[in-house]
Amino acid sequence: MSHVMSERTPARTEVGTRIALHAALAIWRRDWQLAQRHRGEALLPLGFFLVSASLQPLGLSPEPSLLRQVAPGLIWSAALLAALLPLPALFAQDQVDGSLDQMCLGAAPLWLVALFKVLGHWCWAGAPLILMSPLLGVLYGLDAAAIATLATSLLLGTPVLSLLGAVGAALTVGLRQAAALILLIVLPLAVPVLVFGASAVQATQAGQTPLAPLGLIAAQLLVMAWVAPFLIAKALRLACE
Repeated sequence: MSHVMSERTPARTEVGTRIALHAALAIWRRDWQLAQRHRGEALLPLGFFLVSASLQPLGLSPEPSLLRQVAPGLIWSAALLAALLPLPALFAQDQVDGSLDQMCLGAAPLWLVALFKVLGHWCWAGAPLILMSPLLGVLYGLDAAAIATLATSLLLGTPVLSLLGAVGAALTVGLRQAAALILLIVLPLAVPVLVFGASAVQATQAGQTPLAPLGLIAAQLLVMAWVAPFLIAKALRLACE
């Protein structure tokens, strides 16, 4: 009897895992479809990123050497602010239409749902920034090596921004002035990512290896990918109570 139960337990666990992944993936697909229906709002981070990073050189000297020097910080600052724009609505709409309660009571663990929500945010608020970064690099006169480092730093850093922002959005869901509170919570925590990302590009420009700052961003990404989903899940459960 115990032998039969031991054989059934792994099978039930596997089925439960598949159901949980399917439910979490369905939430990601729902968010992606909503983003497709509201493309204007979905493209707002990309538009802000391009406009902000493109206009800032107009207020500086047209000297190419100066533009190359300030490019890493300006582009990364624009990426940070662009990634924060859609965060207030990340869980707010789910709370309004009752989806948040269903997430808390659903088959998928809430931390897994939170992870897929963050993935959805990154797909339309982080990934486009990486794709457009070479264009801005050319605008600022960066060479090929610096542009590659810039794209790599954004590839590692924008998921960190999404994870940090999702924690702030979960903590402020349902509160008034949530956007201002998210900025107060997330911006101080996101400064190291900005600093390391800009430092990586500057190191490449100086002919040095960017592996140290890129490694620090990767370490932040690993820590946040492990910790943030559980923090988000805890905050959302408190919001549902």
